[in-house]
Amino acid sequence: MWVWGAARLAGGTVLLRIEDHDRQRSRPAFDAAILEDLGWLGFAPDEGPVRQTDPGATAAYEAALASLAERGLVYACSCTRATFAAWARQHGRDWRGPGCPGACRVRALPDSPVTSLRVALGVGTETFDDLRLGRRSGEPVATGDLVALDRERNWSYAFAVVVDDRRQGVDLVVRGEDLLDETARQIRLGRLLGRDAPPRYLHHPLIRKPSGAKLSKADGDTGVRDLRAAGRSATDVREEAARIGGLPPGWPR
Repeated sequence: MWVWGAARLAGGTVLLRIEDHDRQRSRPAFDAAILEDLGWLGFAPDEGPVRQTDPGATAAYEAALASLAERGLVYACSCTRATFAAWARQHGRDWRGPGCPGACRVRALPDSPVTSLRVALGVGTETFDDLRLGRRSGEPVATGDLVALDRERNWSYAFAVVVDDRRQGVDLVVRGEDLLDETARQIRLGRLLGRDAPPRYLHHPLIRKPSGAKLSKADGDTGVRDLRAAGRSATDVREEAARIGGLPPGWPR
C-alpha cells in the first residue's frame, strides 16, 4: 500500500522485482505465492515481474563488479560473521569503519570457495532526504566494507539492488524502515558505479508484534495467505494493514 500509494502521488509507475538473489533460499513456490497474494489484494504492477536471477541481471552484476575491480576496489575476504563477532568480544565493541577485522584487502587474498568479494567504499558520510523521515546521514562503512558476492556465490542484496535500480531507471525506492541503515552505503556504491544523483527514498514503518519484533516467516507469523484461509476479504486485510501499518490519513490506496 505504501509502494502503490507513493507511486500514485509521484505520478510514477510500479516495477515489481522479485529479489531472488539468494539461490539457496529462493523457491519457485515462494515466487508464485507473492504474485498470487498481490493479485488477490488488488495490486497490479505497471512493469514486471523481473527477477535477479534473469540472465540479463547476472550479466549486469558481473559487469558492475568488473568495473570496480579494474579500479582496485574489489578484494577477496575470508572474514565471516563469526570473525566479526570474535573481534567484537575481544575489543568490547562492534567493528566499525572501512575494511574488515582480518585486514583482507591488505593481505591480497586469492578469490576462492572460502572467500567473499567485498567492495572498498571509502570513508566519510552520505546525506539524503527521506520523504517521510526527513534529513538523514550515515557512514557507508559503518559495519565494514560491502559484500558484493558471498562465498556461496550469491550476489548480496545491497549490491544487486543498486545495480538494478540504476539499470532499470528506478528513481523512487519505497521500503521498510528496517533498511534505513542500508541507504548510505547503497548511495555510495551507486556513486562508484556512476550514478551521481541517487534515487529518492521513502522508508515506511513496519507492522510489528507486541514484543516490538518485526513479523517473520521464519517465526511462523501470520501472513496474507493465512488471513485468506481464515475467510478474511482483501478489503478487510487492506483496511487492517492501513490501520496498524502507519499509513497517513487520506493516503491513496
